[in-house]
Amino acid sequence: MEYPTMFRIRQHFDAPRIDDIPAAVRSEIGKLNPGETIKPGHTVAISVGSRGVANLDRIVKTVVEEMQALGAVPYIVPAMGSHGGGTAEGQVAILAGYGITQARMGAPVRASMEVVQIGVTDFGMPVYFDKLASRADHVIVVNRIKPHTGFTGEIESGLMKMMLIGLGKHKGASIYHRAIIHHSFDKIVRVVGKMVREKMPVAFGVATLENGYEETAQIAAIPASDFESVEKELLIKAKAWCPRLPFDDVDLLIVDEMGKDISGSGLDTNVIGRKRNDRRAMDGETPRVLRIFVRDLTEKTHGNAIGIGFAEFTTDRLVEKIDYHATYINGITGQHVSVAAVPMHFPTDREVLDIALESIGLIQMPDARVIWIPNTLDLGEVEASAAYLDMAEMRDDLEVLTDLRPLRVETDGNLPPFQVLGKASGKRVAAGVKWDLTA
Repeated sequence: MEYPTMFRIRQHFDAPRIDDIPAAVRSEIGKLNPGETIKPGHTVAISVGSRGVANLDRIVKTVVEEMQALGAVPYIVPAMGSHGGGTAEGQVAILAGYGITQARMGAPVRASMEVVQIGVTDFGMPVYFDKLASRADHVIVVNRIKPHTGFTGEIESGLMKMMLIGLGKHKGASIYHRAIIHHSFDKIVRVVGKMVREKMPVAFGVATLENGYEETAQIAAIPASDFESVEKELLIKAKAWCPRLPFDDVDLLIVDEMGKDISGSGLDTNVIGRKRNDRRAMDGETPRVLRIFVRDLTEKTHGNAIGIGFAEFTTDRLVEKIDYHATYINGITGQHVSVAAVPMHFPTDREVLDIALESIGLIQMPDARVIWIPNTLDLGEVEASAAYLDMAEMRDDLEVLTDLRPLRVETDGNLPPFQVLGKASGKRVAAGVKWDLTA
Protein backbone atom coordinates (compact mmCIF):
# COMPACT_ATOMS: atom_id res chain seq x y z
CA MET A 1 0.00 0.00 0.00
CA GLU A 2 1.16 3.52 -0.78
CA TYR A 3 1.38 5.46 2.48
CA PRO A 4 1.48 9.26 2.77
CA THR A 5 4.87 10.95 2.90
CA MET A 6 5.72 12.64 6.20
CA PHE A 7 7.61 15.62 7.56
CA ARG A 8 8.50 16.71 11.08
CA ILE A 9 7.11 19.82 12.79
CA ARG A 10 8.32 21.58 15.91
CA GLN A 11 5.50 23.32 17.76
CA HIS A 12 6.22 26.60 19.51
CA PHE A 13 4.09 26.81 22.65
CA ASP A 14 3.85 29.59 25.20
CA ALA A 15 6.35 27.99 27.55
CA PRO A 16 7.34 29.60 30.85
CA ARG A 17 9.71 27.30 32.74
CA ILE A 18 11.19 26.99 36.22
CA ASP A 19 14.85 25.99 36.13
CA ASP A 20 15.59 25.72 39.85
CA ILE A 21 12.83 23.45 41.12
CA PRO A 22 13.98 23.09 44.76
CA ALA A 23 14.40 26.86 45.15
CA ALA A 24 10.90 27.47 43.79
CA VAL A 25 9.36 24.92 46.16
CA ARG A 26 11.22 26.34 49.16
CA SER A 27 10.23 29.89 48.25
CA GLU A 28 6.56 29.02 47.90
CA ILE A 29 6.39 27.03 51.14
CA GLY A 30 8.25 29.81 52.94
CA LYS A 31 5.53 32.30 51.99
CA LEU A 32 3.06 30.29 54.10
CA ASN A 33 5.15 30.45 57.30
CA PRO A 34 4.45 26.75 57.99
CA GLY A 35 6.41 26.83 61.25
CA GLU A 36 3.51 28.69 62.86
CA THR A 37 1.44 25.48 62.85
CA ILE A 38 3.85 22.63 62.05
CA LYS A 39 5.95 22.10 65.17
CA PRO A 40 8.95 19.88 65.96
CA GLY A 41 7.85 16.28 66.36
CA HIS A 42 4.63 16.72 64.38
CA THR A 43 3.96 14.06 61.76
CA VAL A 44 3.28 15.21 58.20
CA ALA A 45 1.71 12.99 55.52
CA ILE A 46 2.69 14.06 52.00
CA SER A 47 0.31 12.75 49.35
CA VAL A 48 1.79 11.77 45.97
CA GLY A 49 -0.16 10.56 42.95
CA SER A 50 0.34 8.23 40.00
CA ARG A 51 0.77 10.71 37.15
CA GLY A 52 4.02 11.37 35.31
CA VAL A 53 4.41 14.86 36.75
CA ALA A 54 7.54 16.70 35.62
CA ASN A 55 10.19 16.89 38.36
CA LEU A 56 7.90 15.06 40.78
CA ASP A 57 10.76 13.44 42.69
CA ARG A 58 12.56 16.78 43.15
CA ILE A 59 9.38 18.52 44.26
CA VAL A 60 8.49 15.83 46.80
CA LYS A 61 12.05 15.58 48.13
CA THR A 62 12.14 19.35 48.71
CA VAL A 63 8.82 19.24 50.55
CA VAL A 64 10.24 16.46 52.73
CA GLU A 65 13.37 18.50 53.45
CA GLU A 66 11.36 21.61 54.31
CA MET A 67 9.31 19.64 56.83
CA GLN A 68 12.43 18.09 58.33
CA ALA A 69 13.97 21.56 58.63
CA LEU A 70 11.01 22.45 60.87
CA GLY A 71 11.75 19.41 63.05
CA ALA A 72 8.65 17.61 61.77
CA VAL A 73 8.50 13.92 60.84
CA PRO A 74 7.28 13.57 57.24
CA TYR A 75 6.17 10.41 55.48
CA ILE A 76 4.79 9.81 51.98
CA VAL A 77 1.41 8.26 51.21
CA PRO A 78 0.26 7.17 47.73
CA ALA A 79 -2.83 9.13 46.67
CA MET A 80 -4.03 7.40 43.56
CA GLY A 81 -7.46 5.87 44.14
CA SER A 82 -7.59 2.41 42.59
CA HIS A 83 -4.40 2.61 40.55
CA GLY A 84 -1.66 0.04 40.95
CA GLY A 85 -4.24 -2.73 40.74
CA GLY A 86 -5.97 -1.38 43.82
CA THR A 87 -3.23 -2.71 46.12
CA ALA A 88 -0.77 -1.01 48.46
CA GLU A 89 2.11 -2.93 46.89
CA GLY A 90 1.10 -1.86 43.42
CA GLN A 91 0.91 1.79 44.45
CA VAL A 92 4.32 1.67 46.11
CA ALA A 93 5.71 0.21 42.86
CA ILE A 94 4.24 3.10 40.86
CA LEU A 95 5.89 5.65 43.15
CA ALA A 96 9.19 3.78 42.95
CA GLY A 97 9.00 4.08 39.17
CA TYR A 98 9.04 7.84 39.61
CA GLY A 99 11.98 7.70 41.99
CA ILE A 100 9.76 8.20 45.04
CA THR A 101 11.36 5.77 47.49
CA GLN A 102 12.44 6.03 51.12
CA ALA A 103 16.09 5.86 50.10
CA ARG A 104 15.83 8.74 47.66
CA MET A 105 13.33 10.91 49.53
CA GLY A 106 14.79 10.51 52.99
CA ALA A 107 11.33 9.73 54.38
CA PRO A 108 9.32 6.49 54.54
CA VAL A 109 6.64 5.57 52.04
CA ARG A 110 3.63 4.26 53.93
CA ALA A 111 0.95 2.62 51.84
CA SER A 112 -2.37 1.06 52.75
CA MET A 113 -5.75 0.77 51.06
CA GLU A 114 -7.49 1.26 54.40
CA VAL A 115 -9.71 4.31 54.80
CA VAL A 116 -11.69 5.98 57.55
CA GLN A 117 -15.16 7.38 57.03
CA ILE A 118 -15.13 11.04 57.99
CA GLY A 119 -18.74 11.95 57.28
CA VAL A 120 -21.79 11.72 55.04
CA THR A 121 -22.92 14.32 52.50
CA ASP A 122 -26.39 15.86 52.56
CA PHE A 123 -27.39 13.49 49.75
CA GLY A 124 -26.30 10.41 51.67
CA MET A 125 -22.87 9.69 50.20
CA PRO A 126 -20.19 8.52 52.67
CA VAL A 127 -16.86 10.34 52.53
CA TYR A 128 -13.62 8.41 52.98
CA PHE A 129 -10.00 9.37 53.62
CA ASP A 130 -6.70 7.50 53.67
CA LYS A 131 -6.33 6.00 57.15
CA LEU A 132 -2.57 6.53 57.35
CA ALA A 133 -2.88 10.16 56.27
CA SER A 134 -5.73 10.75 58.73
CA ARG A 135 -3.42 9.86 61.63
CA ALA A 136 -0.89 12.57 60.76
CA ASP A 137 -0.81 15.91 62.52
CA HIS A 138 -0.74 17.56 59.11
CA VAL A 139 -1.35 16.58 55.48
CA ILE A 140 0.32 18.20 52.47
CA VAL A 141 -1.30 17.59 49.08
CA VAL A 142 1.09 17.54 46.09
CA ASN A 143 -0.37 17.41 42.60
CA ARG A 144 -0.35 18.86 39.10
CA ILE A 145 -3.23 21.10 38.04
CA LYS A 146 -4.47 20.38 34.53
CA PRO A 147 -7.68 19.87 32.55
CA HIS A 148 -9.54 16.69 33.50
CA THR A 149 -9.91 14.04 30.82
CA GLY A 150 -13.60 13.42 31.49
CA PHE A 151 -15.09 16.52 33.10
CA THR A 152 -15.20 20.22 32.38
CA GLY A 153 -15.62 22.92 35.00
CA GLU A 154 -13.94 25.57 37.11
CA ILE A 155 -12.13 22.83 39.04
CA GLU A 156 -10.87 19.76 37.22
CA SER A 157 -7.70 17.78 38.00
CA GLY A 158 -5.56 19.07 40.85
CA LEU A 159 -5.42 19.44 44.62
CA MET A 160 -9.18 19.27 45.18
CA LYS A 161 -9.52 16.09 43.12
CA MET A 162 -6.59 14.44 44.91
CA MET A 163 -8.26 15.02 48.28
CA LEU A 164 -11.22 12.87 47.29
CA ILE A 165 -10.25 10.52 44.43
CA GLY A 166 -6.59 10.07 45.41
CA LEU A 167 -6.77 10.12 49.21
CA GLY A 168 -10.13 8.35 49.15
CA LYS A 169 -8.22 5.28 47.95
CA HIS A 170 -10.08 2.55 46.03
CA LYS A 171 -13.17 2.67 48.24
CA GLY A 172 -13.56 6.43 48.04
CA ALA A 173 -12.74 6.69 44.34
CA SER A 174 -15.32 4.02 43.59
CA ILE A 175 -18.17 5.65 45.52
CA TYR A 176 -17.39 9.14 44.20
CA HIS A 177 -17.30 8.01 40.57
CA ARG A 178 -20.58 6.18 41.08
CA ALA A 179 -22.08 9.32 42.57
CA ILE A 180 -20.99 11.33 39.54
CA ILE A 181 -23.46 9.29 37.47
CA HIS A 182 -26.27 11.12 39.35
CA HIS A 183 -24.51 14.27 40.57
CA SER A 184 -22.05 16.50 38.73
CA PHE A 185 -18.29 16.19 39.17
CA ASP A 186 -18.28 19.86 40.15
CA LYS A 187 -20.73 19.19 42.98
CA ILE A 188 -18.89 16.11 44.25
CA VAL A 189 -15.44 17.74 44.24
CA ARG A 190 -16.66 20.83 46.08
CA VAL A 191 -18.78 19.02 48.69
CA VAL A 192 -16.21 16.33 49.47
CA GLY A 193 -13.31 18.78 49.28
CA LYS A 194 -14.99 21.04 51.81
CA MET A 195 -15.62 18.17 54.23
CA VAL A 196 -12.07 16.84 53.92
CA ARG A 197 -10.59 20.25 54.68
CA GLU A 198 -12.90 20.74 57.65
CA LYS A 199 -12.37 17.32 59.23
CA MET A 200 -8.88 16.30 58.17
CA PRO A 201 -5.62 18.11 59.07
CA VAL A 202 -4.85 19.37 55.56
CA ALA A 203 -2.25 22.11 56.04
CA PHE A 204 -1.53 23.21 52.49
CA GLY A 205 -0.97 22.02 48.97
CA VAL A 206 1.90 22.23 46.52
CA ALA A 207 0.48 22.67 43.04
CA THR A 208 2.51 22.37 39.87
CA LEU A 209 1.63 23.52 36.35
CA GLU A 210 3.37 22.38 33.18
CA ASN A 211 3.99 23.95 29.80
CA GLY A 212 3.53 22.31 26.42
CA TYR A 213 6.95 20.66 26.57
CA GLU A 214 6.33 18.66 29.81
CA GLU A 215 8.37 21.18 31.81
CA THR A 216 7.46 22.71 35.16
CA ALA A 217 6.05 26.15 34.40
CA GLN A 218 4.82 27.21 37.84
CA ILE A 219 4.81 25.95 41.43
CA ALA A 220 2.39 27.33 43.99
CA ALA A 221 2.03 26.54 47.70
CA ILE A 222 -1.61 27.12 48.66
CA PRO A 223 -3.24 27.16 52.11
CA ALA A 224 -5.95 24.51 52.40
CA SER A 225 -8.62 27.17 52.90
CA ASP A 226 -7.76 28.67 49.50
CA PHE A 227 -7.64 25.47 47.44
CA GLU A 228 -10.93 26.10 45.65
CA SER A 229 -10.46 29.75 44.74
CA VAL A 230 -6.79 29.52 43.74
CA GLU A 231 -7.21 26.30 41.79
CA LYS A 232 -9.82 27.98 39.56
CA GLU A 233 -7.26 30.63 38.60
CA LEU A 234 -4.45 28.15 38.05
CA LEU A 235 -6.62 25.92 35.87
CA ILE A 236 -7.11 28.80 33.43
CA LYS A 237 -3.32 29.04 33.08
CA ALA A 238 -2.94 25.27 32.84
CA LYS A 239 -5.42 25.08 29.97
CA ALA A 240 -3.64 27.86 28.10
CA TRP A 241 -0.29 26.07 28.47
CA CYS A 242 -1.52 22.57 27.55
CA PRO A 243 0.04 20.91 24.51
CA ARG A 244 -2.20 20.18 21.56
CA LEU A 245 -2.13 18.68 18.08
CA PRO A 246 -1.07 21.16 15.40
CA PHE A 247 -4.14 20.58 13.22
CA ASP A 248 -7.84 20.13 13.97
CA ASP A 249 -8.82 17.54 11.34
CA VAL A 250 -7.04 14.19 11.35
CA ASP A 251 -7.82 11.01 9.42
CA LEU A 252 -5.38 8.82 11.36
CA LEU A 253 -3.55 9.62 14.59
CA ILE A 254 -0.63 7.29 15.35
CA VAL A 255 0.44 7.23 19.01
CA ASP A 256 3.65 5.42 19.98
CA GLU A 257 2.66 4.80 23.61
CA MET A 258 -0.07 5.34 26.14
CA GLY A 259 -0.29 4.81 29.91
CA LYS A 260 -1.38 6.09 33.28
CA ASP A 261 1.90 7.99 33.64
CA ILE A 262 0.97 9.91 30.49
CA SER A 263 -2.64 10.67 31.42
CA GLY A 264 -5.25 9.45 33.86
CA SER A 265 -7.18 8.20 30.85
CA GLY A 266 -4.12 6.66 29.17
CA LEU A 267 -4.69 8.92 26.18
CA ASP A 268 -5.37 12.54 27.14
CA THR A 269 -8.85 13.29 25.81
CA ASN A 270 -8.02 16.99 25.73
CA VAL A 271 -5.46 16.10 23.03
CA ILE A 272 -7.35 13.44 21.04
CA GLY A 273 -10.69 15.28 21.15
CA ARG A 274 -12.82 12.49 22.63
CA LYS A 275 -13.64 13.95 26.02
CA ARG A 276 -17.42 13.58 25.71
CA ASN A 277 -17.55 10.62 23.35
CA ASP A 278 -15.22 7.62 23.12
CA ARG A 279 -15.27 7.40 19.36
CA ARG A 280 -15.47 10.90 17.87
CA ALA A 281 -15.39 14.59 18.63
CA MET A 282 -18.73 16.13 19.52
CA ASP A 283 -20.04 19.37 18.04
CA GLY A 284 -17.70 22.23 18.87
CA GLU A 285 -14.94 19.90 20.08
CA THR A 286 -11.47 19.79 18.52
CA PRO A 287 -9.48 18.09 17.25
CA ARG A 288 -11.70 15.93 15.06
CA VAL A 289 -9.83 12.61 14.83
CA LEU A 290 -11.39 9.86 12.72
CA ARG A 291 -9.13 6.91 13.62
CA ILE A 292 -6.56 6.31 16.38
CA PHE A 293 -3.78 3.71 16.29
CA VAL A 294 -1.88 3.12 19.57
CA ARG A 295 1.33 1.13 19.18
CA ASP A 296 2.40 0.26 22.74
CA LEU A 297 2.10 0.77 26.51
CA THR A 298 4.60 2.66 28.64
CA GLU A 299 6.64 0.64 31.09
CA LYS A 300 5.53 2.87 33.98
CA THR A 301 1.84 2.11 33.45
CA HIS A 302 2.52 -1.41 34.79
CA GLY A 303 0.11 -3.02 32.34
CA ASN A 304 -2.78 -0.65 33.07
CA ALA A 305 -4.21 -0.04 29.60
CA ILE A 306 -7.20 2.09 30.62
CA GLY A 307 -8.03 4.31 27.67
CA ILE A 308 -7.20 1.72 25.01
CA GLY A 309 -10.92 1.76 24.24
CA PHE A 310 -10.54 5.26 22.79
CA ALA A 311 -8.49 3.75 19.94
CA GLU A 312 -9.77 1.89 16.91
CA PHE A 313 -6.55 -0.06 16.35
CA THR A 314 -3.59 -1.42 18.28
CA THR A 315 -0.90 -4.11 18.13
CA ASP A 316 -0.63 -7.61 19.51
CA ARG A 317 2.46 -6.53 21.47
CA LEU A 318 0.43 -3.93 23.37
CA VAL A 319 -2.36 -6.40 24.08
CA GLU A 320 0.13 -8.96 25.42
CA LYS A 321 1.30 -6.39 28.01
CA ILE A 322 -2.16 -5.63 29.40
CA ASP A 323 -2.76 -6.31 33.07
CA TYR A 324 -6.49 -6.92 32.79
CA HIS A 325 -7.03 -6.87 36.54
CA ALA A 326 -5.53 -3.40 36.91
CA THR A 327 -7.24 -2.14 33.75
CA TYR A 328 -10.68 -3.45 34.66
CA ILE A 329 -10.50 -2.16 38.24
CA ASN A 330 -9.62 1.28 36.89
CA GLY A 331 -12.48 1.18 34.38
CA ILE A 332 -15.06 -0.01 36.89
CA THR A 333 -13.91 2.37 39.63
CA GLY A 334 -14.02 5.30 37.23
CA GLN A 335 -17.44 4.23 35.92
CA HIS A 336 -16.06 4.37 32.37
CA VAL A 337 -15.98 0.73 31.39
CA SER A 338 -15.94 1.23 27.63
CA VAL A 339 -12.39 2.62 27.62
CA ALA A 340 -11.09 -0.68 29.00
CA ALA A 341 -12.31 -2.53 25.88
CA VAL A 342 -9.58 -3.81 23.57
CA PRO A 343 -9.90 -2.67 19.92
CA MET A 344 -8.87 -4.48 16.74
CA HIS A 345 -5.24 -5.59 17.00
CA PHE A 346 -2.69 -7.06 14.61
CA PRO A 347 0.84 -8.54 14.80
CA THR A 348 2.63 -5.66 13.05
CA ASP A 349 2.33 -1.93 12.45
CA ARG A 350 2.18 -2.58 8.71
CA GLU A 351 -0.99 -4.63 9.08
CA VAL A 352 -2.58 -1.98 11.26
CA LEU A 353 -1.67 0.82 8.85
CA ASP A 354 -3.06 -1.08 5.88
CA ILE A 355 -6.41 -1.65 7.61
CA ALA A 356 -6.58 1.78 9.24
CA LEU A 357 -5.90 3.70 6.02
CA GLU A 358 -8.59 1.69 4.25
CA SER A 359 -11.10 2.81 6.89
CA ILE A 360 -10.90 6.58 6.34
CA GLY A 361 -13.35 6.82 3.42
CA LEU A 362 -12.71 7.87 -0.17
CA ILE A 363 -9.49 9.76 0.54
CA GLN A 364 -6.57 8.62 -1.61
CA MET A 365 -3.82 7.17 0.58
CA PRO A 366 -1.11 9.73 -0.35
CA ASP A 367 -3.58 12.50 0.56
CA ALA A 368 -4.52 11.10 3.96
CA ARG A 369 -4.18 13.48 6.90
CA VAL A 370 -1.93 11.52 9.25
CA ILE A 371 -0.31 12.74 12.47
CA TRP A 372 2.20 10.67 14.44
CA ILE A 373 3.11 11.54 18.05
CA PRO A 374 5.19 9.85 20.78
CA ASN A 375 2.30 10.15 23.28
CA THR A 376 -0.38 12.66 24.25
CA LEU A 377 1.94 14.45 26.67
CA ASP A 378 5.00 14.93 24.46
CA LEU A 379 3.83 17.10 21.55
CA GLY A 380 6.81 19.41 21.09
CA GLU A 381 7.68 17.62 17.85
CA VAL A 382 5.11 15.90 15.65
CA GLU A 383 5.19 13.94 12.39
CA ALA A 384 2.61 15.13 9.85
CA SER A 385 1.69 13.92 6.38
CA ALA A 386 2.12 15.89 3.16
CA ALA A 387 -1.51 17.03 3.25
CA TYR A 388 -0.57 19.47 6.01
CA LEU A 389 2.63 20.89 4.51
CA ASP A 390 1.20 24.04 2.93
CA MET A 391 -0.66 24.93 6.12
CA ALA A 392 2.40 24.28 8.28
CA GLU A 393 4.59 26.57 6.19
CA MET A 394 2.12 29.43 6.62
CA ARG A 395 2.02 29.32 10.43
CA ASP A 396 4.37 31.20 12.73
CA ASP A 397 3.86 28.74 15.61
CA LEU A 398 5.09 25.77 13.56
CA GLU A 399 8.63 25.09 12.36
CA VAL A 400 9.13 22.57 9.56
CA LEU A 401 12.21 20.55 10.49
CA THR A 402 12.54 18.09 7.59
CA ASP A 403 11.63 17.63 3.96
CA LEU A 404 9.04 15.06 3.03
CA ARG A 405 10.12 11.44 3.35
CA PRO A 406 8.31 8.12 3.28
CA LEU A 407 6.42 6.66 6.19
CA ARG A 408 8.80 3.74 6.20
CA VAL A 409 8.08 0.34 7.68
CA GLU A 410 11.11 -1.67 8.82
CA THR A 411 11.88 -5.25 7.77
CA ASP A 412 10.09 -6.57 10.86
CA GLY A 413 6.88 -4.93 9.68
CA ASN A 414 6.96 -2.16 12.30
CA LEU A 415 7.56 1.56 12.18
CA PRO A 416 10.93 2.85 13.39
CA PRO A 417 11.11 4.63 16.74
CA PHE A 418 9.72 8.16 16.54
CA GLN A 419 13.09 9.74 17.40
CA VAL A 420 14.94 7.68 14.79
CA LEU A 421 12.60 8.82 12.06
CA GLY A 422 13.09 12.41 13.20
CA LYS A 423 16.78 12.27 12.28
CA ALA A 424 15.99 11.54 8.63
CA SER A 425 15.92 14.56 6.34
CA GLY A 426 14.78 13.17 3.01
CA LYS A 427 13.93 15.11 -0.12
CA ARG A 428 10.64 16.74 -0.89
CA VAL A 429 8.61 14.48 -3.17
CA ALA A 430 7.93 15.77 -6.64
CA ALA A 431 4.45 15.43 -8.07
CA GLY A 432 3.72 11.94 -9.35
CA VAL A 433 6.79 10.33 -7.75
CA LYS A 434 6.12 7.16 -5.71
CA TRP A 435 8.26 5.63 -3.00
CA ASP A 436 9.10 2.03 -2.26
CA LEU A 437 7.92 2.23 1.34
CA THR A 438 8.91 -1.30 2.33
CA ALA A 439 12.56 -1.16 1.26
